[in-house]
Amino acid sequence: MDTAFFLRRWETGLWRSDGDAPALSFEDECTLSHRQLTAISNRIAHGLLAQGVRPGDRVGLLLYNCLEYVPIYLAVMRIGAIAVRLNFRLAEEELSYCLNDAGAEVLIAHAGLAARVEPVLSETPVRKCFALAAEQRSLPAHCRDWSELLRSETSPPPVERPHGDTPAMLMYTSGTTGRPKGAVWTHANTAWFAALQAWHWSYGPDTVAMTTGPMYHVGAVEDLLSGALAAGGHSIVLRSGGFDIERVVRLVEQQGVTDLMLFPFMLYELLHHPRFEEMNLGSLRRIVSGGDPVLPWAIEKLAEAWPQIELVQIYGLTEGSPVAACSTGEESRRRPDAVGRPMPLTEISLRDDEGRPVASGAEGEVWIRSPVAVQEYWNRPDASAETFVDGWVRTGDLGRTTECGLLQISGRKKDMIRSGGENIYPREVEDVLVRCPGVAEAAVIAVPDPKLLEAVCAVVVPESEQQKPDPEALVEWSRQRLASYKKPRHVVFTDSIPRTPSGKIRKHVLRDRYRHLGSDPSPGQMSGSGERQ
Repeated sequence: MDTAFFLRRWETGLWRSDGDAPALSFEDECTLSHRQLTAISNRIAHGLLAQGVRPGDRVGLLLYNCLEYVPIYLAVMRIGAIAVRLNFRLAEEELSYCLNDAGAEVLIAHAGLAARVEPVLSETPVRKCFALAAEQRSLPAHCRDWSELLRSETSPPPVERPHGDTPAMLMYTSGTTGRPKGAVWTHANTAWFAALQAWHWSYGPDTVAMTTGPMYHVGAVEDLLSGALAAGGHSIVLRSGGFDIERVVRLVEQQGVTDLMLFPFMLYELLHHPRFEEMNLGSLRRIVSGGDPVLPWAIEKLAEAWPQIELVQIYGLTEGSPVAACSTGEESRRRPDAVGRPMPLTEISLRDDEGRPVASGAEGEVWIRSPVAVQEYWNRPDASAETFVDGWVRTGDLGRTTECGLLQISGRKKDMIRSGGENIYPREVEDVLVRCPGVAEAAVIAVPDPKLLEAVCAVVVPESEQQKPDPEALVEWSRQRLASYKKPRHVVFTDSIPRTPSGKIRKHVLRDRYRHLGSDPSPGQMSGSGERQ
């Protein structure tokens, strides 16, 4: 099975659904039917071939959420090329790394994003850049209008169907050490994940699914959208930036949304809305939430006001399936601290440090095996061997099985920080901080945050008291070299960083020492201990 299935079936005339039914909407502004989505994707596929893109070539996608994202994405994969989905929040240096690592020779970007990356493009393999001028601005000098990719041919492109094991997409994912790694999604991974969601949640032509995250992320295209598309349903995409619960509710009411992705902080905004109980949410069958456990009060309030809405908590990761486990609504109410049971055709095993299964109820590392599980990182055999073992994915997360057989995530074996739904490497931020004048050492940890769950805290040893950098300047130094969400929200100066006898930073000591910063209403002020926060 390859991802062109999503398009090919509308060309045969044998699909059970109406091809003129809506397939994809960008909020309430514009909609494509299933046949229109297929036709536009085919036009783009012909355009890519005319530009010399061939099977196996990597095509970077640096786009805000937009209606064009999905047809471009499907077109790249249909001709056997590999889509490299790039996080538009990354800084120039980070984007340059991803483009070089992937070896992308073609980039499709929104005009403003293309202008941002222009200073580093000469340092990458990119030879052609096509820009969407959605921001009502002129195209950067190095770009051509993306309309050049829109050929008149709507017939299937003249290429062989990709094999299921053929790479379809690279998703750069944060880890705990070093640079981001490109998780290789195959056509089979992509098609299976869509199918498993449609199967498990009974998606069909009547499904109207709305995604609320950025489309460079598996939590926006793979979660919900792909499953609804596979089932002949209708997917709705929100514009990027400025999340507004009023806009979400308006679309639910107007479009009759049945399945909605809301991360916990979004759900809390909904529940705190003054007219929550008067909203017209009667079409909603399911709210899917993941990343962090939903607080019990929220589960109870939703159930009391709208008992027909099933709140489903999910657990997953880019490499091991974005939804490897999920709960039912009843399980969420009974055990809000658990993430449910494995998805269909998915196995979850808890292992010790030697890779042996642990006893029932004992804590162990979560290992995942499924048709969706990635089996390699792009050009990283060392990291691949460490993460992918005999068909299993070692997640680095710690979990245990509850007395009723549900999976409960108890912590992270890795030091990764999860802030506002994004994964952040401590090492990546540390590498930037130690390059700042006046910094001798730096350790980056997570501290609690009431909205983001975790915030980045930089523990810094200055070269001397006289050369101590200003905290605001240190944050600005980071912001210029990293995506804004990775910059420290707290800066603490100290005389030394605790280490083990072997020299490893004792981050658990730092996390305990500075945990109180998560409740500090005025980060950046002097503390009584003489350390600057």
